[in-house]
Amino acid sequence: MSLPNVDMSKDSEYCRRRSTVDSIDPVWEPDPRAQRRGSMCDRLCVASMHPDIVCTPSPKTPHQISLFTPRYPGQRRHSLPSKGGVPGAEDVWEEATCKTTIRAENEVEAHKVANNYKFGFRKWKSHVTARPFEDRSDVVKELYSELNVVRSPEASLITCGNVVYVLLFGWWISLTYLLVSILMFITVLGVPYGKLCWRLSCYFLWPFGKAVDKTSAGGQYWGKFPNCKAIPEVEEVQESSPLLLPPPSPMPSSMSSAMPTPVDVPQEEPQLPRYWCRVSTYVWLLLGYPVLCLVHVLACFLSWMLVFTIPVSKMNARTLTSILLVGPEKIHVGEVKTTQGSEGRALLCCYHAFNWYYYKYTVNGINVFAVNLLPLVIVTLVIGYADKGDHYISSEAKFATAVCSIIPVSYYIGMGIASISAQSNFAVGAVVNATFGSITEMTFYITALLRGHRAGNSCFEEIVKSALTGTLLGCILFIPGICMIIGGLRHREQRFNSRSAGVSSALLFISVGGVFAPTLFSKVYGTLVCEDCTNSTGNANGTFVCKNCHYDQGENKHIQPLVNTISLLLPSAYIIGLIFTLKTHTYIYDIHISGCNAPGHDPVVHWSRWRALFILIVATLLMSACADLTTEHIQPILAYSTVSQYFIGVTVLAMVSEIPEIVNGIQFALQNNISLSLEVGSCIAVQVCMIQIPLLILFNAFYDVGFVLIFSDLHLWASIFSVILVNYIFMDGKSDYFQGTALVVVYLILLALYFFAPTPTGC
Repeated sequence: MSLPNVDMSKDSEYCRRRSTVDSIDPVWEPDPRAQRRGSMCDRLCVASMHPDIVCTPSPKTPHQISLFTPRYPGQRRHSLPSKGGVPGAEDVWEEATCKTTIRAENEVEAHKVANNYKFGFRKWKSHVTARPFEDRSDVVKELYSELNVVRSPEASLITCGNVVYVLLFGWWISLTYLLVSILMFITVLGVPYGKLCWRLSCYFLWPFGKAVDKTSAGGQYWGKFPNCKAIPEVEEVQESSPLLLPPPSPMPSSMSSAMPTPVDVPQEEPQLPRYWCRVSTYVWLLLGYPVLCLVHVLACFLSWMLVFTIPVSKMNARTLTSILLVGPEKIHVGEVKTTQGSEGRALLCCYHAFNWYYYKYTVNGINVFAVNLLPLVIVTLVIGYADKGDHYISSEAKFATAVCSIIPVSYYIGMGIASISAQSNFAVGAVVNATFGSITEMTFYITALLRGHRAGNSCFEEIVKSALTGTLLGCILFIPGICMIIGGLRHREQRFNSRSAGVSSALLFISVGGVFAPTLFSKVYGTLVCEDCTNSTGNANGTFVCKNCHYDQGENKHIQPLVNTISLLLPSAYIIGLIFTLKTHTYIYDIHISGCNAPGHDPVVHWSRWRALFILIVATLLMSACADLTTEHIQPILAYSTVSQYFIGVTVLAMVSEIPEIVNGIQFALQNNISLSLEVGSCIAVQVCMIQIPLLILFNAFYDVGFVLIFSDLHLWASIFSVILVNYIFMDGKSDYFQGTALVVVYLILLALYFFAPTPTGC
């Protein structure tokens, strides 16, 4: 059989266009096809007419980019004749599989990306190393700007964000400066600072398009404005240095000689007293600065917590550190006057107070939202353990804060796991994932079971079972569904590795079958107990109407051997799955690391191994405290709630800790990497059934808290139906927003069932 003689480069480009982008954080390049070069062909992209296509990295790929290419152990090759009839001219794979190319900045990131594709590892999005600032996009560079760049405005400064700044911050900051200015004028000695406060009052009312800069004693600018010229002097630099900050080093003579000569420089400049030798300085530090310091700290905190107004926070912080502690005669406030395309430097220059892209902002590798939520954990612990009698804060408020505190703690645990795994070998990474991967959920489950056992309240056991089922349903239906919807709205159709999805689906079937086997066994051989039975006929042989029928768990001790057997089989199946995907059939995930030595670009890791381990331990302790407060204050919620306790368990307690994972899955889907989005949910669901539930059974064996592996009918049939549905969706190896909508709608239908379900027995 002859093959069409097609150009290899065209075939490669054809494969790239049909491939699924699997780059975790694509490095942007001038070439518009950069994303295609960083794609993974996780489906069969070699058509019958192009059997020899192999996805290979483009030669234009920068040298600092690390590439992943796949291995195919056990595959056979055979020779096919070319179009000219010469046999053996081209070698093709018997299994038409397209090579994978995954891009990463350095070896550590490459290892983290590879771990994302390994079965059993938690999928994580954030970078564990600092990315070179010069390689970032202009949007990202703008986020980390220090608000000292003077340039021509590219658009009108009258925007909604700037107007909102005036309404939220500008008017009261400006008013405070005006009052302090009046106070300084009253003292007479503080007149220079009164003038400065007046200028800054006008500035903070509308700071956009204005610049604050230092000047010399003779009125010449120090700032590097394009149209301003000055000769800096070492003496003056030291004189005008902010207090509490080290003075800048003198400018080298070569630089000073290169500076242009100022125009009309006075022959003799007036010699002013040094900063600390002025009486006005102490009047300012006693009467003016403390008030403005308080105002700026408040504005800085509020604008930082709003995230999207972080430029306002930076502006207030720079004012405190670089402006208010400088002699007033050194500060100049004026309109920005630059030529088109030119740039300069100033102490402070802001153009926009609002930026939507600040959701990407990180502090030492930590997302800004996780940073902002961390104080909530401290507040939760303080009000939870200091106000034991609920004298100042209600129990409901403590429950809400404790549940919300789980979100940032879960984020830190995930970041710690990703950092250690990326810097260690597979064995260490697997141990860390197995140890801390389920620590969030296990902490809550064990705490709830202990509290219920001590209080003699079986409702806590039902809440734990509802949370287990809710996590299972959310990971099977909601996470893949929402990722398919969001990814499908951006990409018309997304394809994923059907073989890896098949492995996950098979493990889900095994998991659900094993977890709910004791429930089915109890229905066949258990003892049915009915309560609240009435006989309206008055005849003992008449019809009885019972309102509460259930299987007596106390009489079902004979299922305990079955439960113990299942608790051994499920982890064994999990280990076999690990061996299958990580050892004997690694080519299913098409991951191979190569070429990770980037010259001149040594990775700067945000968290070292020991630091990540320390954060993991601290986050685990904080998680234990938050879980303890959650279970302590959940009882009033259960007692006075108008909805079913089932609903509280399957929603709030099940999915709050998974919010970081949901965000990761959505980010993968937006990057056309739906394979990892689906693996996020599957990995968690398999861990719930094959690790967490056996651990709960093991814990109950050593410390009997009354946990019996028998679920209600609603949990049973909802889980079985969900696994069957998601397996059907995954069969064709492609997804779109309609399939995602189907999964989310089914999930909402099940939530409606739980919402209207009666209160479980024992609550």
